[in-house]
Amino acid sequence: MFKSVILAEALRDALDAVVSLSDEVKFTISPDGIKLKAVDPANIAMVFLDLPSTAFEYYKADACELGIDLVRLGDALSMADKGENVTIELDAETHKLKVGVGSLSYTVALIDPTAIRKEPRIPEIDLPTSATLTGAQLRKAIKAAEKVSDHVILGVDDTIFFMEAKGDIDSLKLQIPANELLALRSGESRSLFSLDYLVDMVKAAGKADEVVLELGLDYPIKMRFQINKNVSIIYLMAPRIEQED
Repeated sequence: MFKSVILAEALRDALDAVVSLSDEVKFTISPDGIKLKAVDPANIAMVFLDLPSTAFEYYKADACELGIDLVRLGDALSMADKGENVTIELDAETHKLKVGVGSLSYTVALIDPTAIRKEPRIPEIDLPTSATLTGAQLRKAIKAAEKVSDHVILGVDDTIFFMEAKGDIDSLKLQIPANELLALRSGESRSLFSLDYLVDMVKAAGKADEVVLELGLDYPIKMRFQINKNVSIIYLMAPRIEQED
């Protein structure tokens, strides 16, 4: 069985962090909450979502796996007003989700979990540096870089977190010293990343009180943050190969 009640806006925020990479996912449901892992079709970025039972107003579930179309579920959630709860329940007879929003009731068909792309394995990567900043800081920086280029360099130079973007005409450089960050693990790191992916990631991360960016030299970036009552989100994204001038 599975039945839950949650603030619709909180659930939308959590699922929006995933849908930009994959719209068909497998919910791994347990008495402790919901977890999912997904990778984008190009195998460039992964997302890991942990939605604990404490994020819900009411939560009761047995262990099971459900294949979910996030677009369909999102359409139902979009009908909720600000501050309104949504009830989600598994109908054991029809094996469909019953979604209640106020006086509205939706039935959302499920996907066979075995038909969904295999979940990615979390790679074990030891990244030497990290910078912790507010979601607002990160959102502002990525927005600025987007106006200049379609890719960005992120890294740490000793005690400074930096970002560089270079276009055909314009360029941008941002430097944030350790005393203006929430935390910094100093060292040397520098990697080039696609802004298309970062822009989507920051839509969710921008709402977080703090975002941890773990970086290396031409290594993937690991982005960690929490939103809405300890909902944990982790992104991993592969770097682009930086071209020599």
